[in-house]
Amino acid sequence: MDELIVEDELCEQCGLCCRIFGPGITPTIANVYVWMEQERSDILRWFVAFMENGNQIPCPGLRTDDLGNVVSVEMRHPDTGEYVTVCPFLRRVAKQRYLCGIHQVKPEMCCTYQPWIWGETHFNRCKALDKTGQKHRWPL
Repeated sequence: MDELIVEDELCEQCGLCCRIFGPGITPTIANVYVWMEQERSDILRWFVAFMENGNQIPCPGLRTDDLGNVVSVEMRHPDTGEYVTVCPFLRRVAKQRYLCGIHQVKPEMCCTYQPWIWGETHFNRCKALDKTGQKHRWPL
C-alpha cells in the first residue's frame, strides 16, 4: 500500500464522500497509463475498459497502444465483474477517520473533488462545510 500522506486541506477525512461516491470512480486514460507504467495491477484489476469496437477489456489486460481506443473506464469487482458497492481503496484508520490507500496515484476525479465548493462539487453532507461557515442542508 502507498504511504498515506495527510495534506493540509479542509477535508476532515471522515470518508463519507468516498463511501458514497467511491464506487463510481471513473479514472482518466492518463490515470490508467500511470498505473500501467508503474505496474500497479493491484489498482488496474478493479477497472474495466470499454473500447470503441464495443469490447470490454479488464485493465490488467490492456496494452499502452490500446489506450487510444478506450471510450470509458469503470470500476468493477475483479472476481465477479459486478459493480462494487464501496471503494476498494478506502482504508479505515480510526473509528471516524478514513484515508485513501492509493493516495499517491489516486484517480484525477478523486484528486480534484472538493465537496465544500458550492455550485461545483458541493456535497451538503460534508463535515468540512462547518469550516467554511456553510450549513448542512440536512443532518448527517
